[in-house]
Amino acid sequence: MLTALLAGLGLCLSIIAAPGAQNVFLLREGIRHAGGGRRHALALAAVCLASDVVLISVGVGGFGVVVEQVPWLFDAARWAGVVFLAGYGVLAAIRAFRGGEAIETGSPDPGRQGPAPTLTSGTGATATLTAAPVARVRTAMLPAILTCLAITWLNPHTYLDTVLLLGSISTHYGDARWLFAVGAILGSAVWFAILTFAARFASRWLRSPRSWRILDAGVAVMMLGLATALAVA
Repeated sequence: MLTALLAGLGLCLSIIAAPGAQNVFLLREGIRHAGGGRRHALALAAVCLASDVVLISVGVGGFGVVVEQVPWLFDAARWAGVVFLAGYGVLAAIRAFRGGEAIETGSPDPGRQGPAPTLTSGTGATATLTAAPVARVRTAMLPAILTCLAITWLNPHTYLDTVLLLGSISTHYGDARWLFAVGAILGSAVWFAILTFAARFASRWLRSPRSWRILDAGVAVMMLGLATALAVA
């Protein structure tokens, strides 16, 4: 029984650690929000983990057989993934071309701002200067979650790896296949925890607009490459 658990853990880690759209997205969002705590990154990691729990459970439960019998489901997901990844890659390329982003190192509290600077005129009147707002690079939580869901569920490799591959291998463990599923879910949780902390660590080197342009250029190449690979597969 322990063998099935460890097998699921090791196999899931080996699959999920490969560079892919989901990992790139989580890293980028984690880095963007590193200055404001881990809440945003943890929410996205939780969404990815919840998706894996569903997919692994469905795969071990036998849905892989259904996908094999209805191949148009896979084709539909493949082309939807091509369109989405290509669009995301183009947006990343535009960001890389325009530049202007940087890490926001603090999380200011609107209710605890210091007093506005003042300027005293020669007649004793006091004029209040209003500081220009700082441009933020953070994205709202809901759009980020929806993007994360789209990257996860519109990627055919998700079904190949998580549903078909893990589901088919789990059959070798008979009654212990659900322990195999638990091990795979643990592997997913470990990996997303690693990504969350890795993003916070990497943010130290991504505090300038130039470094963000380089990152977005890499994201664009990755996403467009994945879209092309899906289209010609």
